[in-house]
Amino acid sequence: MTSPHAARPARPKRPAKPQFASTILVLEGVLVLFAALTAHGLAAAGVLGTPPGVLWPVAGLVFVVLVVLSRLVTVPGGYLAGSVAQVLVLACGFVVPLMFALGVLFAVLWAVSLRLGARIDRERAAYDAAHPEESGAAG
Repeated sequence: MTSPHAARPARPKRPAKPQFASTILVLEGVLVLFAALTAHGLAAAGVLGTPPGVLWPVAGLVFVVLVVLSRLVTVPGGYLAGSVAQVLVLACGFVVPLMFALGVLFAVLWAVSLRLGARIDRERAAYDAAHPEESGAAG
């Protein structure tokens, strides 16, 4: 008896580079929301002069921009826009100074995700070219 899945063609692999880049941008968006929550607490304690009426709309806008960019990384200029967004996250450090360090950390993660994702995609393509019977392209 054969498996019902045996006749189904293999699904093509999703490229790693956009997956990694999208993940980093979404995680940065969540980071921005947590930074806004921290800034709100600091403002309530009187340590920060930024009013919540300004803080939350700006943080919400940055969050939305990051999430939208996470879906647009595959369009022309998407990776460049994501790179520009790294500067936007770094700028959050002017409100919550710890965001300078976290922004640098995420900028490094962004660069690594682009480089490593591209490398994985190249290696997958080379493997699939050398082993067409395993890639699902044959059939």
